[in-house]
Amino acid sequence: MPASTQRSFESTLASAKRTMGVKEIVHIAVDSFRASKVRFALTALGMVIGSMSLILVVTIALTGKQYILHEIESIGTNWIDLEYAGGGGGSVSNYHTDYLRLDDMRAVDEDVPEIAASSPILQMHDRINVGSGIQQDVLVLGVMPPYRQIRNLKVTTGRFFDDEDENTHEKVADITIPLARQMYGSANAAINQTFQISGIPFTIVGTFKESVNTFGQSEIRDKTILIPYSVARYFTGTDYVQDIFFSTRDRADVQATAKEIVKIVSARHQPNSVYTASTLTQLITVAGVIANALTIILFLISAITLAVGGVGIMNIMLATVRARIREIGIRKALGATAHEIRLQFLLEAIMISLAGGAVGSAIGIAMPLSVRFFTAFDIPISGWSVIIAMGTSTLVGIIFGTLPANRAAQMDPVESLKYE
Repeated sequence: MPASTQRSFESTLASAKRTMGVKEIVHIAVDSFRASKVRFALTALGMVIGSMSLILVVTIALTGKQYILHEIESIGTNWIDLEYAGGGGGSVSNYHTDYLRLDDMRAVDEDVPEIAASSPILQMHDRINVGSGIQQDVLVLGVMPPYRQIRNLKVTTGRFFDDEDENTHEKVADITIPLARQMYGSANAAINQTFQISGIPFTIVGTFKESVNTFGQSEIRDKTILIPYSVARYFTGTDYVQDIFFSTRDRADVQATAKEIVKIVSARHQPNSVYTASTLTQLITVAGVIANALTIILFLISAITLAVGGVGIMNIMLATVRARIREIGIRKALGATAHEIRLQFLLEAIMISLAGGAVGSAIGIAMPLSVRFFTAFDIPISGWSVIIAMGTSTLVGIIFGTLPANRAAQMDPVESLKYE
């Protein structure tokens, strides 16, 4: 037989022997589990709980992230707030501020095709009668109809004033629900009621609320009245506005559009005037980063449960090695190598860990799936959490199964056969 053919035959024979050896070791491990089903189940229980808790913790963290981002996005992800930040023109004795004007909004609308809607914000304060002869300070905002779309406001009763109201200078208003309740007892009762702002009568045509409670951190307060901008400007007598709100057609264009808006408006004013454009994009990004960091922290905490399960596996496997000393001695006497003994007990530890991880992963996935199936909650489920759980279970089996496997492999066959 040629030397190359002989080497190929020997290589194939050695490979077959190794394959049969691994199969035999697996069969021995399975037979061991069948002989001690309760021990196997109790040993794997720690991994079941650990894998299940890991997946559930990741699911809870992702649900929290989804909720937070949804709340922020409800304010208006495409929203850009342009405001005057300082600077102006003239001498020291005749210095004047360089506020935004309505023409700035019109110029941006014409030059920036990404703009879907825009509205100036004219802010005023007034004292109105809220009933029983009591007067209170309220916030009055002069806005245009697109403001509702930009700020994603919800009209709960009645309607929001429209372009016709804006063009004909109708004295109509939308008020917040808390103000409607204070003045008239309920939101429904407020519709078509009349009140006065600076002696001018206004008719309430609707009540509204923000999509998300901003707890007074936006331009809208609990006691806020929205009126058409065309009417509000008569109270000030100028075209100056505090802010201009814009909305883009696509969320991806927000940052670039904000820079373009500042560039266009700055070119229309004094060189030293400063204008800023604020967006929610950065806030959403920061919120996402924080949520991801919390997810990782919770994941690491839940991984401790898997480590505890690994300690349980190691203790049980050490007890198993002690209980099977004679078996180890007989196998070594029949020709089993230390490597085969080590591999046998290491495979047993890995199989226990993997079995527990698989059952725990199935339970962990089944719980959020059940919630999605039986309720309207769209709970996010991460496939990566299952992969990580199974991978971690394997790693735990290897790490915590190594000590018992080495101890079994190092036993002296003569002493093992003498063990009673």
